[in-house]
Order: sequence, then structure tokens, then C-alpha cells
Amino acid sequence: MSIPAAQRLFHVSDRGDIARFEPRPPPSPDSGVKDHVVWGIVESLLHNYLFPRDCPRVTFYANAATTAADIERFFAGSAARHVVAIEAAWLERLRRERVWLYELPPETFVCWDRGAGYFISRESVVPVSVTEIHDILAALTGRDVELRVVPTLWPLRDAVCASTCAFSFIRMRHAQPRPGPTDPSAIASSA
Repeated sequence: MSIPAAQRLFHVSDRGDIARFEPRPPPSPDSGVKDHVVWGIVESLLHNYLFPRDCPRVTFYANAATTAADIERFFAGSAARHVVAIEAAWLERLRRERVWLYELPPETFVCWDRGAGYFISRESVVPVSVTEIHDILAALTGRDVELRVVPTLWPLRDAVCASTCAFSFIRMRHAQPRPGPTDPSAIASSA
């Protein structure tokens, strides 16, 4: 499947000196990709990646399959069409770090996960351009996204996973430990 019309393809990195992207192993065994690839993301979901590399996040949006009840539950009071949630412990890093945005030529990419906007190439890729993003928060506010800052991602992750929203959970291995049943924050979040 090719890249949708009028969509551009990108890669976000914590490095600004990449002249060529070489295929490499997937970042997670949960990706379903077995061989070495170059990852790209469509522009419409780029906001999911405008973060420091290891920042855990829960991202979701409503699509045609999302019920009215889930729209009310997860988007009530928000005009944004997309939500990205991070843990409060990452907010300062989000404010001070920078990332580089590489535009990629689409010719060798195929769709890997339409809902997450993932595309992969099994060939080396030379970027078309690179842009340094000094202010990640400003870059996010320029998109149709609500940034939520929460103490722990786990309750939201579990709720979104059980919903009809389209979602992607990114770098969750770096999230705060899942609260146990005796943890006061777990009790408060379930009330």
C-alpha cells in the first residue's frame, strides 16, 4: 500500500547529522517487523513523534470506528482531534530537549500500520531535508493535538486499549512502573 495522496513521510531523531538512514532492527519485538527496516511516519500523525526519543506516551484519536460514547469519554471538552499523553516526569525534558525532523522520499516505503501511520523501507534512504525543532511544545501547539500530562500512563493506556479509539503506545518500556493495587495513585485513579 502506498502513501496516501497529499501525505508526506518523516522520521524524527535526537540526532541532526544523519546523511543516510540504513535499515536496522525494529526498536521493539512487539512491532511485528522481523527484518531490518527504515521507519517513517505520515505527516498527519507526526505529532506522536515530536518528543525526546525515549519519552513514553499514549497517543489516540477518533476514527470512523470510534463510538460516540468513546468520543465523549476521551475527547469531552477538547476541540483537538488527537491526544498525546506523557508522564509529568518527562515534561521538563520535553521543554529543554530538541529533535530533528527528516523528510523522507516515499518511493521505497510501504504501509506497515495505517492506524499508527507507520511506513517501512527495506532499503537505505537519503533524506530530502532536515529541520531542527528547538521548541517541541511550540511544534505540538501548531498541530491539531492536545498534550496531556499525567502522573502515570497506565490507567489511560488500559482505558484507551479497551476503547474504539485508534491508538499507538510508544516507548512504554520507559514508563513509570505500573501501579500496584496498594499504590494510593492506583486507588485514586480507579475512583
